[in-house]
Amino acid sequence: MQPRVFTLDHLVLTVADIGETCAFYETVLGMEAREFAVADGSQRWALFFGHQKINLHEAGNEFAPMARHPTPGAADLCFLSETPIHLWEEHLQILGIAIEKGPIARRGAAGPVLSIYIRDPDGNLIEVSSAGAI
Repeated sequence: MQPRVFTLDHLVLTVADIGETCAFYETVLGMEAREFAVADGSQRWALFFGHQKINLHEAGNEFAPMARHPTPGAADLCFLSETPIHLWEEHLQILGIAIEKGPIARRGAAGPVLSIYIRDPDGNLIEVSSAGAI
């Protein structure tokens, strides 16, 4: 039997400013920013949501091992939400966050989704999708 993975535990974003990134993802997307200790005793920051997390590396102070070319603004991420897209539109309008594209019908990993696209402080493309909402 060939080994295979079954879920994503975490990914890493290289960011210009950890505080600004934490504030954005908490306020805009409802994630929880937490500082955590790693095996060597150092402290790091991550954004927690569902059963996953996004570890944050500050540009110029990345932790090894790392991507070959860690760069703020190079990610394209899609997050699923149970909240209808029209409520996301209202939420983003209140916060003054521009919707770059959408709502638009897309195909997610598990089927049809309705998506909107925004940018985080580093320019990463963030897709917020509501599953089965087409």
